[in-house]
Amino acid sequence: MYLSKTDSKEIIEAIRKMEVKDDEVVLILLGEKNKPDISRMISGLNRDRINFFGGIFPGIIYDDRKYEEGAIITVLPALEKPFLIKGLDTERIALPDFGENVPGDSDKKYTAIILVDGLTANIALFLAGMFNQLGNSVHYFGGGAGSLSLKQSPCIFSPEGFVQDAAVVTFVKLESSLGVRHGWERIMGPSRPGGPSRPGGPIVATKTHKNIVAELNWENAFEVYKETVEGDSGRKLTTEKFYNLAMEYPFGIYKEGAEDIVRDPFAANEKGELICVGEVPENTVLGILKGTKPSLIQAAGQAAADSQGLEGKKICCTLVADCISRVLFLGEDFARELETVRKKIRAIDEECVPEGILTIGEISSYGEGFLELFNKTIVVGVLYE
Repeated sequence: MYLSKTDSKEIIEAIRKMEVKDDEVVLILLGEKNKPDISRMISGLNRDRINFFGGIFPGIIYDDRKYEEGAIITVLPALEKPFLIKGLDTERIALPDFGENVPGDSDKKYTAIILVDGLTANIALFLAGMFNQLGNSVHYFGGGAGSLSLKQSPCIFSPEGFVQDAAVVTFVKLESSLGVRHGWERIMGPSRPGGPSRPGGPIVATKTHKNIVAELNWENAFEVYKETVEGDSGRKLTTEKFYNLAMEYPFGIYKEGAEDIVRDPFAANEKGELICVGEVPENTVLGILKGTKPSLIQAAGQAAADSQGLEGKKICCTLVADCISRVLFLGEDFARELETVRKKIRAIDEECVPEGILTIGEISSYGEGFLELFNKTIVVGVLYE
């Protein structure tokens, strides 16, 4: 359900009318513009003893439209109450025992929905810790909350509060079919087996710290990156207006048998270091990618198509995590991306309405079931009984 107004009283009243059961949880996704009084909303829902979790995002998606304000509200069957994990700005993250909440004797692979502060420092470390506990016993879906301004502030909430540098995890009693695509292609970096050669050879991130890339091939990261981007685009790259051009040229981390995992450099500091959304491990082999509007839109349709093959299943909802940087890149053509996804989803179920978030980093199972953090990517998840 989409609510165009986000007054806390209206949200509470709308959820009351849903008659949420004790074994259900309410997913609340909010656009950052004209957001409600979150503390008042939390207090009201806690008084009603309703389980809920959610976040504030640069935008939300309902059907084939995006909104900067409003709320998506969805009721889901829950295996357990939401887990709020704080302190993601440190490397000493205290994780609960997630394994106790996944039925060990079930022949079904249920779904973990993960919402995380997209601007915190240790998302990959948190996800690795979670995957070490659960492996591929569940499917994973989620994304990074926060503001398009990239100024960090509280953006994750649950009955325990409204916080930043945190994640909320909820295990829902639904299976899921996931599609993950981005449509960006290499212009520089290692070649895939049997694929065309790329100019310049591989780029190695020879000095990094979490999400900061200081050196590429033992040279200043900005200078190496600048040479390739200016050479391909014919435009000047500066640190002051870095993202105006850099959003067209993300990094790609090689992934065997699948698309590269994208890392989005969104700023360059005075040292010539590149700051990315998501960590880049030291000595990672990178490519520099480039996309076109048709290639991104086609990839979005393929992500929706990849989530099909559910004949005979009872579909409960379709969730979409689509990177806010795709909106910036596609501009008015982003409507075509959402329409493409909508058509593919309606082919699965005519009554199914895509609902989702414009994210700062996307989270999903990938490849052989590994839990990954993506940038500039779209994840489509069809949840079913």
